[in-house]
Amino acid sequence: MSDIVSPEIRSRMMSGIRDKDTKPEMILRHGLHQLGFRYKLHDRGLPGKPDMVFPRFKAVIFVNGCFWHGHSCHLFKWPSSNEEFWYAKINRNIDLDRNYVTHLQNMGWRIGVVWECSLKGKYRINSEEVIELCAQWLQATDMTSIEIGGQC
Repeated sequence: MSDIVSPEIRSRMMSGIRDKDTKPEMILRHGLHQLGFRYKLHDRGLPGKPDMVFPRFKAVIFVNGCFWHGHSCHLFKWPSSNEEFWYAKINRNIDLDRNYVTHLQNMGWRIGVVWECSLKGKYRINSEEVIELCAQWLQATDMTSIEIGGQC
């Protein structure tokens, strides 16, 4: 099946998609900040440039878009056009994510992943609950990682 818009329009649409300061990221950032948590943003010195870095807790949080990171939820659907390109791109992102997590863990960092579907879509969780889960995880010393997704 071919695309319903021209390649030029599709290119313009895709170039408008942001990789940081997304709505789910901003919800989480504002909520955690209101609870008193302080963090660095997109630290280039760490593998994968985590969305939020909490040096005090030796923890990082990635806020992943379900499409771009190939999450198995209702928000992800393999594109039907240019399938080979998208399959390679999304699987490369998945491999990079795994490598970033492994490298960060080897450096002693705790890893949090909040999926877009936890804050968006028909199976989303209340944003205050997502923020509270992240806050509890940050303060817990015995939890090395957390992954929050929508309730499918």
